[in-house]
Amino acid sequence: MHRLKGIIHSCIGRRLVQHRLPFISGSLYWVLPQKQPYGISVLVGEVANPSKEGHSLLIFRGWSSPAYLVEDNAGAVKAEKVKGVSKKSVVEFGKVDAKLLPTVILVGRPNVGKSALFNRFIRRREALVYNTPADHVTRDVREGIAKLGDLRFKVLDSAGLEMAASSGSILDRTAEMTANVLARSQFAIFLIDVRDGLQPLDLEVGKWLRRHAPGIMTILVMNKSESLDDQTGFFTAAAGEAYKLGYGDPIPISAETGLGMAELYEALRPLLEGYMLHILSEKESQETQDTISSEDKECKLPLQLAIVGRPNVGKSTLLNALLQQNRVLTGPEAGLTRDSVRADFQFQERTIYLVDTAGWLQRTKQEKGPASLSVMQSRKSLMRAHVVALVLDAEEVAKARSSMKHAEVVIARRAIEEGRGLVVIVNKMDLLTGKQNSKLYEKVIKVVPEEIQTAIPQVTGIPVVFVSALEGRGRIAVMRQVVSTYEKWCLRLSTSRLNRWLHKVMRRHSWKDQAAQPKVKYFTQVKARPPTFVAFVSGKTPLTDTDTRFLTKSLKEDFDMGGIPIRIMQRAIPRKVRSDGKNSLSTRRMTKRIQSDKKCTS
Repeated sequence: MHRLKGIIHSCIGRRLVQHRLPFISGSLYWVLPQKQPYGISVLVGEVANPSKEGHSLLIFRGWSSPAYLVEDNAGAVKAEKVKGVSKKSVVEFGKVDAKLLPTVILVGRPNVGKSALFNRFIRRREALVYNTPADHVTRDVREGIAKLGDLRFKVLDSAGLEMAASSGSILDRTAEMTANVLARSQFAIFLIDVRDGLQPLDLEVGKWLRRHAPGIMTILVMNKSESLDDQTGFFTAAAGEAYKLGYGDPIPISAETGLGMAELYEALRPLLEGYMLHILSEKESQETQDTISSEDKECKLPLQLAIVGRPNVGKSTLLNALLQQNRVLTGPEAGLTRDSVRADFQFQERTIYLVDTAGWLQRTKQEKGPASLSVMQSRKSLMRAHVVALVLDAEEVAKARSSMKHAEVVIARRAIEEGRGLVVIVNKMDLLTGKQNSKLYEKVIKVVPEEIQTAIPQVTGIPVVFVSALEGRGRIAVMRQVVSTYEKWCLRLSTSRLNRWLHKVMRRHSWKDQAAQPKVKYFTQVKARPPTFVAFVSGKTPLTDTDTRFLTKSLKEDFDMGGIPIRIMQRAIPRKVRSDGKNSLSTRRMTKRIQSDKKCTS
């Protein structure tokens, strides 16, 4: 609506009339007399030709429906609600494939609220938000699916731009990454801070955006407008100042409280609809040629892979190598990654969701700020993943006494306790090449699997892959091990097959006292991801920890389930109660044993 006010205030010598609209509570707008050379089509951009003479169709931002402008006796214009006109989008964005959705990137100088608006769009608090004017919280480009009313689109959260950054610095590298991502975006939202007013850096960002994205439609947004009152004329002055950027009418919003989302919806809707109608028309013409046996293809479930490890071991470089593009920021500085960056790609007709986490550090009470939030986000990413890739530094392993430090052992044990598949990746093997490092190279290859088994005795056969992410060596081997671990993690075995296996295994095992041998009636798998089994035991002798470890080891050897956690529970089968009640005591004992199922993680 501030666009309308800016136009009205620029019209000198014309009488203005205030109208409080009855169907918009608390809204006060200015409208122009209708019989003037200044056309309504220029005023609002949308005009219809109703059957009634003297009426014009006008769509205001933020209204629940379009409205007619009707001339009254005073010679001014009043608004009347239009009946039967829908404001819904003509495209059903919810049914469109996510790959076809348009991309909107958020750009602006640091600390203007880009990450807060990103969280508002995706309706989750994924991007780190922290009030640090002197520091840059966001460094990598985050991607998500935005939901704004009935609109759906891909939204990219970029790092704050500073044109005065020195060449090769972190800020210069983030600006270069933003420019690369901008090339695959269709629209941009340019954010400025209305509290600070128009800054010189905003003008520089506007010039940078015009130079790097001349063909991208840009919407100017004034963020942090929740606590400002328009009665003092501040909004009008701020909007007039924002016109210097040359991106049209600014939209006042508040990413923190959700103010102005209706106005932003009205600005985005025609742009997104026009793009989607063009894309869907092209897709329909191609569908007639691509209908060849698409139903015969095997549908493979997506895989979520979290890359974790200590700072500066090459996690971000490994993600770039797997994606074969510079998706996240890399460099010699430790602790570059702060946000858990999510990206997806296809491997062997399977969708892989990669999550690059910040360096894993022990969170202390004294530690505050973005670093503390990064640790919490890394732990959440580990719990959401299907397979965890623990990255080690080969150079540090060669020089240290033990291959795994305390933080890495904590990560591995946490992944096993959460029931996730684990793959260990030893990175930076290129630093151990040459004749001088040949002994160190052989030492790392030999020692790492042995020490991993010693540090994590609960799981045997954890796969270890030796790679060089900087050179791109070992990329295919990593993904093959990850997919293999995931397939084992999702494995389901039939009850008949398990009982045949149990009959052979119980004969293979020897007990010192045959009377103390547990009687396992049958064995079944109750769930996968991770594989969980239940042993139904009869008699007074339950399965001991030694028996459970024996069954776990036999499962991994006979069914090739190494490298993943296996859980075995036991349940007691109560005896039948006689009529004389002699077995009532044993029945009560068995019932108690059923209620206290023992759960073993291995």
